[in-house]
Amino acid sequence: MRKAVFLDRDGVINRLILNPKTGEYEPPHSPEELDLYPGVISSLHSLMEAGFYLFLVSNQPDYAKGKTTLEEIKAVHNKLDEIFKENKIIFQDYYYCYHHPQGIVPKYSYVCECRKPKPYFLLKAAKDYSIDLSGSWMIGDRDSDIECGNAAGTRTILIEEEHSAGYRGISAPDFFAGDICEAVKIILEFSKKFPT
Repeated sequence: MRKAVFLDRDGVINRLILNPKTGEYEPPHSPEELDLYPGVISSLHSLMEAGFYLFLVSNQPDYAKGKTTLEEIKAVHNKLDEIFKENKIIFQDYYYCYHHPQGIVPKYSYVCECRKPKPYFLLKAAKDYSIDLSGSWMIGDRDSDIECGNAAGTRTILIEEEHSAGYRGISAPDFFAGDICEAVKIILEFSKKFPT
């Protein structure tokens, strides 16, 4: 079986963007707004070199909420995928949940099975890619990420991104990190101490 690192996207890989209409920090709504944090590419390379499969697991409810179009959400993803491919970063799969229980677009506004903190996508990856979840990690900046990883049986790292602070505080991560670079150092050091 393989080990993996599951990564949230916004607030972990790329910066959250201030929406002037709402005054809140939100996911990018266009490829031009996509801005990766420093060190993301080298950190992901380090995980790949250490033998980890990479998966992206992200709640993207802004279409369901009427804030953007599905096409714009997918355009942001395509830009991210393009950046990764240019830098030889291989994600085994991208898992996006577009639903929200309080949305305004009927087709996407319900209680689904794939929205974090439910572990649906991690369990799917384990089945589809023979992933040992007990030897794997979930990295995120919200309680929902940590609860998702805990429910799936992975180790968890909470990134303390300043603009998502209001979405965390009740979960119990295994580790805390300031950014993805620090999170990856934790994983690599842990793997050296406790090889699988």
